Amino acid sequence: MTATPDPAFSDPRLAATYDVFEGQRDDLDHYEQLIDEFGATSVLDVGCGTGELACRLARRGIEVIGVDPAGASIDIARSKPGADAVRWIVGTVDVAPTAAADLATMTGNVAQVFLTDDAWGSTLAGVARCLRPGGVLVFETRDPERRAWERWTPDLLRATADLPDGDRATTWCTLTSVDLPLVSFRFTTVFESDGTELISDSTLRFRERSEIEESLDAAGFDVLDVRDAPDRPGLEWVFVARQRSRRRTDGRVGDASPQSFRNET
Repeated sequence: MTATPDPAFSDPRLAATYDVFEGQRDDLDHYEQLIDEFGATSVLDVGCGTGELACRLARRGIEVIGVDPAGASIDIARSKPGADAVRWIVGTVDVAPTAAADLATMTGNVAQVFLTDDAWGSTLAGVARCLRPGGVLVFETRDPERRAWERWTPDLLRATADLPDGDRATTWCTLTSVDLPLVSFRFTTVFESDGTELISDSTLRFRERSEIEESLDAAGFDVLDVRDAPDRPGLEWVFVARQRSRRRTDGRVGDASPQSFRNET
């Protein structure tokens, strides 16, 4: 995880608008389906943000660790139903516990916030350390050939909504720079109650599929599948990668099958 999260997640007033503008988060449904597919009973949610997925899973009885460097987002996560059952960590995956989860997730744009090869590689290595033998990593990332940034305009990405505190806010997106593989953009949010205008500048890295596959291999993962994102068909890849079997401290080799998750917990 980046140690300096964007204001959209770290500024308390902006973080409080995130769930409102994101809506129902139907994009998280297929993560739940994948967790069920692999029979995982413990999950590490890397870049958990306001904790929507983590709390969903906790309410189902799944053991969850949510890690994110944005304390303001974690504060919101702690207020949600099921939050008491989640272990929240404000920080990066580097401080998450070792061998603590069957499956790790990076939802939304999380996998793209790591702008350098070193940052991305160290994050993958950190996730591998946090997974139990044969653990699975699931994340999505945008296909650069689809040029999603061309639709990041104020006209297309403008919304107004009522906030939980009774205020009302309007937000819009402006593309600020395209220097592939990096794309930068700015979200401007105006609060009606006092006219305050808050800005959050962000940059994402658009990696090629081959580049992602090579980085996973280098971190000790085998790619099991690359799927389409059900909520954004044809626009994103959903990577499903399994940690290679490794020798455990008891001398046995970790089984990489879904059944091993149930046996290990």
